[in-house]
Amino acid sequence: MDHVSDQERDGREEQALWPAVDDDEVPAPPADEETREVAEPPANPPEPPPDTSTRVLRPWPDEPLDPPVSEATRSITFPVPDDEPPGDATRVIQVLPVERPAAETQLIKAPGVAQPVTPPTPAEVTQVTQPVAAPPPAIAQPWPPPEPPRAAPMRIGPEPQPAPAPPPPRRRRGRRIALIVVAALILVAGAGAGAVFAVPGLSDRLGLTHAEPEVVTQPPPGPVRFAPALKAPGGQSAAPTAAGVQAALAGAITPGLGTFTGVVLDGENVLWEQGATTPLVPASTGKLLTAAAALLSLNHTGQLTTTVVAGKDPGSVVIIGGGDPTLSSLKTGVESVYPGAAHLSDLVAQVKAKAGAVQTVYVDLGRYAGDGLERSWDGRDVAGGYIAPIVPAMLDGGRQDATKETSPRSPNPAKALADEFAARIGAKVPANAATTAPPNAQVLGEVRSAPVVELVDTLLQRSDNVLAEAVAREVAKQAGEEASFAGASRATLKVLQQNGFDTAGTVMADASGLSGQDRVPARLLASILAVAAGPDGADPRTAKLRPLLGGLPVAGGSGTLEDRYNTPGSAPGKGWVRAKTGTLATPLVSSLAGVVLDADGRLLVFAFMTNNAVTATARPALDTLAATLRKCGC
Repeated sequence: MDHVSDQERDGREEQALWPAVDDDEVPAPPADEETREVAEPPANPPEPPPDTSTRVLRPWPDEPLDPPVSEATRSITFPVPDDEPPGDATRVIQVLPVERPAAETQLIKAPGVAQPVTPPTPAEVTQVTQPVAAPPPAIAQPWPPPEPPRAAPMRIGPEPQPAPAPPPPRRRRGRRIALIVVAALILVAGAGAGAVFAVPGLSDRLGLTHAEPEVVTQPPPGPVRFAPALKAPGGQSAAPTAAGVQAALAGAITPGLGTFTGVVLDGENVLWEQGATTPLVPASTGKLLTAAAALLSLNHTGQLTTTVVAGKDPGSVVIIGGGDPTLSSLKTGVESVYPGAAHLSDLVAQVKAKAGAVQTVYVDLGRYAGDGLERSWDGRDVAGGYIAPIVPAMLDGGRQDATKETSPRSPNPAKALADEFAARIGAKVPANAATTAPPNAQVLGEVRSAPVVELVDTLLQRSDNVLAEAVAREVAKQAGEEASFAGASRATLKVLQQNGFDTAGTVMADASGLSGQDRVPARLLASILAVAAGPDGADPRTAKLRPLLGGLPVAGGSGTLEDRYNTPGSAPGKGWVRAKTGTLATPLVSSLAGVVLDADGRLLVFAFMTNNAVTATARPALDTLAATLRKCGC
């Protein structure tokens, strides 16, 4: 986070069934009428004399025929079973209704189904005649038929087989009997469903299936061919020319940029440069040096640990600062401005479980040396929300509001941590809380930060000054230097030099770029990014530095570039430019260093710096230069 004005910094700027029924049958009675069961004809009907072609069927055993056979009859033909004696080709069946109360209806049993029908009047008799033929299969038919109802219902089918005498008819069973019969039919149908559906077309003729399309098994599809819409940067794209890039940028460089330097690289090839080796104040682009040194020298998966141990006095505990400024004061599960931060509530819970009652809380700050504030910093930046005294134990980077990037900071973040811990555990903090933890003291609790690689990503995305200073001190400790401003600066340049980077003319008074005393040439910024963006395997440093690219804010999309690239000149770069920003108000500094895909898909690296130019003019001008590279098919 950089100093923009008296109260501004870099952080502020980068602010979606029924079977079928024969056509000769009649419809069912109205739904509100009751039904009852009528027994089948006698089990052993008398055989007719050989010289006659008619047969009388009685509805009930031993009941007289009334009226005579000759009255009220009608004829239709029907087949005679194969076991009938030879004779005429037709026969007559006289069916006499049984007198029952008019309000009732009857169930005439048919093979496999019971149907409610309207009983005929006593005077009606139906005589039917049909040609003798083989009996048809007993297949249920749809109910009811579409024609008007007839006076006497009748089922035409094969000759009844001998059966035990039916019981006397029961009266007034009505709707319950009908339901029982239907339930029984459903069970029978279920038991025989396999047989029915095994015969092709039979289930459809019986009305037992829905009209569904036939399932056709298709062969499996062929393998999917991957055709990426985006090509990898650099691939077989046409290489840009120095003349093309120079011509494009010449038209985009505007007056009013003060002291302006910069460089554009295609890999190691210089396409354009202007004063690229002249050191200028970098502001927050100086964080690229800190991030690169950390990725080159520290374990990417390493973590910073905050520990609580037993104090030398009974009931006392000591918080040992492990260099993690991201420790969160928020409850577990709630994120602060630092993704993946450890939570103080977890640390308190561990200590309560092991230590029992705690009366006094101390803090060990021995991990760092020297002053907490760099002498060239503006002290007003603490209250302004851009920086806090750098100590190895603090909450939320010293912020008063853990959810806001720019929030007033504590002037004594170590004491603020001790006070909050003591309040949660029920203890007190003495006036002089700084101490050294006893050697080999019992560990009562510890919590760990996010991995180093994620801390680097956060310090670049959010341009967090406190986090940059903390990471630089870890670089110093790893390099054997003092964990102070001076030691961190020496260690950073040493690591870069050891990894082949030219640091001539570079001065870093701090690790965050907040100091106006820092000096960095544009060429060093670009060369670090060029290695990070290089092809895999070509340079052993690339694998370590690759996370730098992921930490760069996206133009118009994230981090300190979220609210930029919204002018006509810079808009073409939105989403394509990724770069680290830098802004200071005293002195006037604007800088931008990053990567961009040109119109041919070639990945270009750039670094643009201005000193002594008004921020309102310089920043959009630098954005336009990077957007020009995006449009360039040079």
